[in-house]
Parts: sequence; C-alpha cells; structure tokens
Amino acid sequence: MSIYRRKGSRNWQIQFTAPNGRRIQGSSGTSDRKAAQQLHDKLKHEAWQQKHLDFKPYILWEQAVKQWFIDQKSIKRSIERDRWEFRLLDKHLAGVLLKDITRAKITEITNARLSTGVSNATVNRMLALIRAVLNKAQRDWEWLDNVPPIRMLSESNRRIRYLTECEAGRLLDVLPTHLEEMTRFSLATGLREMNVVELSWSNVDIERKCCWVWADEAKGKRSLSVPLNPEAIDVLIRQKGKHETRVFTYRGKPVTRANNHGWKNGLKKAGIVDFRWHDLRHTWASWHVQSGTPLHVLKELGGWKSMEMVLRYAHLSPQHLSQWADNLKVQPLVQIASLQ
Repeated sequence: MSIYRRKGSRNWQIQFTAPNGRRIQGSSGTSDRKAAQQLHDKLKHEAWQQKHLDFKPYILWEQAVKQWFIDQKSIKRSIERDRWEFRLLDKHLAGVLLKDITRAKITEITNARLSTGVSNATVNRMLALIRAVLNKAQRDWEWLDNVPPIRMLSESNRRIRYLTECEAGRLLDVLPTHLEEMTRFSLATGLREMNVVELSWSNVDIERKCCWVWADEAKGKRSLSVPLNPEAIDVLIRQKGKHETRVFTYRGKPVTRANNHGWKNGLKKAGIVDFRWHDLRHTWASWHVQSGTPLHVLKELGGWKSMEMVLRYAHLSPQHLSQWADNLKVQPLVQIASLQ
C-alpha cells in the first residue's frame, strides 16, 4: 500500500520503492488522506525525475534521520541524546522535505523551542544536530545542493551553579534510589552524565580505588584516570551484583539517561531551582576549590585540556592569592605619604 496509517497514529505514512531501488518511507506529516496522497505522488514523480533526468533526490527529513543513525551509531557516543532531540524535532519536521528546511523554518523551530523556557545552550544543541544532518545530506549523501546558514544563539560561559551541602542533602533524600546513587557518585568524582550512565565494571578497579574514562568516551578525547574517594567506593560496592557489565541500573537494566523525569521531580521536591545534571560537576569542582584543592590539581582531576575552564572556579578560593597579596608592604607607602 502506498499510503497507510499505523495503529494509534493520526498521520498517514508514505511508502514506495523508487526507480533506483531505494525504499522511500516516512510520515506525511498530515492526517488528511488527500494531502498525504498528493505528497506521495509528488515524491514518486520526483524520484522518477532523479533516476531519468539526473535530478537531486527529494528526501524526507525522516529518511535523513534514519541514514544519520546508520552512519553514526558505531562512532557517536551521544546517540541516545540525539534520539531524544530527534523526537522533539518530529513535530516540526515530520513529512518535511530536506530542501524545504529553510532558514525561516529553522527560525520557526528555534522560537518554538525557546518558548518552552529552555536555555540558549539547549537550543544550540538542537540546532547543531539539524546542521550536522543537513551537512551530511549535502557532502556525504549528495541529497542537497546547499545548506541554509544556521546561526547559534549566544551563550554565557560564566554560569556557575553549585549546590550547598544542605541543598545536596535535601536532594539526595528525595531522589529515587538509582538516581541518588548516581548523584552521589557524580558529586564524588565530577564525571559527566554520560560517563556515569555508561560506566562499565571493566573500567572500575575497586581495589586500586580508581576508574577509567577512555579517550573515545571522554569529551576532551583524552583518557582519564579517576581516583575514587571513600564515598565513590561505597556507591560502587552497593552496585555490585546488580548487572554483569554496567554499574548503574534501574529494575535490572542499564540506565540510559540520568537527566529524566525522576531527576526533575526530585529537584522540585527538594526546592532546588535553576539546576541541571551537569551542575553536579560544577558542584564537585566548587567543593574541591573551597576545600583548598589547587587549581592545577583540579584541572587534572577534571580532565580539562586547559586552565581556562578551571579558572571559572578561582574566585571561590581567594586563598591561592593571599601569599602574593603579602608582597605589598603598606608601611613604606605610609612613610612616603607623610613626607609629602
């Protein structure tokens, strides 16, 4: 059948085989049968033109997404996050041809996402994914002649939101057990969300009190050896025997996301606002600096490539400047002033 409806779906689906053998399948983006049939006929005609008249193929957004997953699944660590973003984009791009994703369309999507109250950084991750798919469609798959310019929104890199010990205690008290354990481990190690979510027992050595993040798993593309303090060790011991390969689980299965509804509900119950999962890393770093950890040591512990990111926390520990402040001798200045 060239157009059909899936059980429980309002929109019509399109399906046919193009003259070049490619299977064309995806949502029409409409519940109107006549409109869906017209789109089907248009796509089929354009597929014929592509085969016989050397036209560029007219590809639906869904087809590009499917090809994206085929190309990226074995090399891209954030594939689950991409899947989440694509689900959010479905309501804007389902049934839309790649050639119709214009600058105006992208602006429309951007404004719609901003209206939900998310940050510019969150919207930028979505825009970066759209741009990456379109660039692939142009350069690798040869489905587009050109890609519309996609401008990122401005972001503030100075945001440092961290928990006080009191806030952390309130949050840990109300989180579901599996999220509580992951939160404790994050506060103890400073590891990023996906490094905690995907932590495997093969990357853990409880006896030597350390774990590893390999280069292909690290944001900075450098292998990182993470020392484990007693709090982190206690968390790991409590996870032993729950799963053969993965450390953190939920109902016997590996956790796939930490920043989920359970996490957001926990924040609400604890009365904590303006806080993201990644801010647990900020909390870890802030607590280290406040406890006297030198900035160059923090840089190595956190796996940052340069001091630029670490210097964001310098103001939390002015003690590292106190020895230099003592170099200024006030007494001679007073004597000079008295002579004038």
